[in-house]
Amino acid sequence: MPAPGRLSALVVLFVACAGIVYLARTDVALSADAALTLIVFVIAVWLWIFTRVDDTYIALGAAATLTVVGVTDADALFAALGDDIVWLLLSAFVIAAGVASSGLATRGATFLVTGARTPRALIHLVTAALVVTAFAVPSTSGRAALVLPVFVAIATALADRPRLVRALALLFPTVILLSAVASLLGAGAHLITSRIVTAATGSGFDFATWMLLGLPLAIVSSHAAAELVLWMFTDTEDRHRDLSITAEDIGAQSSTPVTGPLTVAESRAALLLAVVTVLWCTEPLHGIHPAVVALLGALVATSPRYGSVRLGAALKTVPWTLLLFMAATLSIGTALTTSGAADWLATTAFGPLTSRGAAAGPLFVVVVVLISTAAHLVIQSRSARSAVLIPVVVALAPSVGVDPLAAAFVSTAAAGFCHTLPSSAKPVTLFSSVPELPTYTSRDLLRLSMVLGPLSAVLVLVFAWFVWPLLGMALFP
Repeated sequence: MPAPGRLSALVVLFVACAGIVYLARTDVALSADAALTLIVFVIAVWLWIFTRVDDTYIALGAAATLTVVGVTDADALFAALGDDIVWLLLSAFVIAAGVASSGLATRGATFLVTGARTPRALIHLVTAALVVTAFAVPSTSGRAALVLPVFVAIATALADRPRLVRALALLFPTVILLSAVASLLGAGAHLITSRIVTAATGSGFDFATWMLLGLPLAIVSSHAAAELVLWMFTDTEDRHRDLSITAEDIGAQSSTPVTGPLTVAESRAALLLAVVTVLWCTEPLHGIHPAVVALLGALVATSPRYGSVRLGAALKTVPWTLLLFMAATLSIGTALTTSGAADWLATTAFGPLTSRGAAAGPLFVVVVVLISTAAHLVIQSRSARSAVLIPVVVALAPSVGVDPLAAAFVSTAAAGFCHTLPSSAKPVTLFSSVPELPTYTSRDLLRLSMVLGPLSAVLVLVFAWFVWPLLGMALFP
């Protein structure tokens, strides 16, 4: 950041912290613990926005500081590292490593895309395949890395059609990000949201409930985005010219077979993934905790005789910084809730909405969706956005007649849009610079976002008002 801009940002930070100190001395509603929490929280958000310091480093520093000043205790801080959500995600990454090493994902993608005879069919078949991967790999960046070879193979086969290749380059990260809402494990932000809601209200989301609510939105938004990309980045000739992609085209970029009968490793990976998913969805019937199911699945995926990957190799694929970041943000989110800081911040920031009478609730939902959709412009980390927004949303929702569980889900779903800049999300960054292939520029992303951003926000609002109430999650109980 240029020196004048950094100076202005520092002034804003100083004024914000000084204001909190002043209010702590004059506002009886803001306790000392809440004020300390807010100061640490504001500094962390400022660092996330205005510096290039690693997000995890900032989160761990903020969590440790809250312990040093006495807002939280050491036991609570280190308990977050052993939280069942951390174990759930860790085990899910190990399972994903087994599935990826087996070649099952590449074979499935090959089966779908080789059936396409037109660009529109290819675009929507790729979209359908990418939506499914939300249940196989527990992170958007992991899914992007998993399907990148498939994109390279398709792009190589379509080397004479650069506009279609550019459209596909935009499609892959777009669908990966929008379809993450299909699964509780689709993004770390989802688990953070569920834990914050549980701490505040006593009830959160299970795997089946999240899938019931999120999968329809993932399907609709992903295919709508696919059609949008097709129309914006190809011309009439591109859309009507037939194409042919063979299994050999995909196989040339794959280290595992993509045709013929399933290998033993692929069959075992498919069975394991199916069993684990079913057990997650049927938790109320058998009572086995999802983290335990995931841990057992990880042990099977890495077992000496049955598994397709060794435990050591699988653990090397785990993004440990993400797990540490989640643990730290869980600690920060809990401090915001238990100290009263979230309640005070929500009342102060959104207080004017409570005077709107019957319109307060609907207006609150619209404001939450708009802020959540635009938040990626200032906070790049999806998990950090949840850590910042969800405590405030959950704290204020009851005062305007909105169910806090529904408000948290709406905010998290809206935050799935993060496409405006190449740096807005790791999948966008990854597909923006594939060697020797024509992908997209920052201008292309901005052009797409100008339409896709409002479309995504509208879809979330439509689902919040008309679809999710039919599925058991009403905004206004």
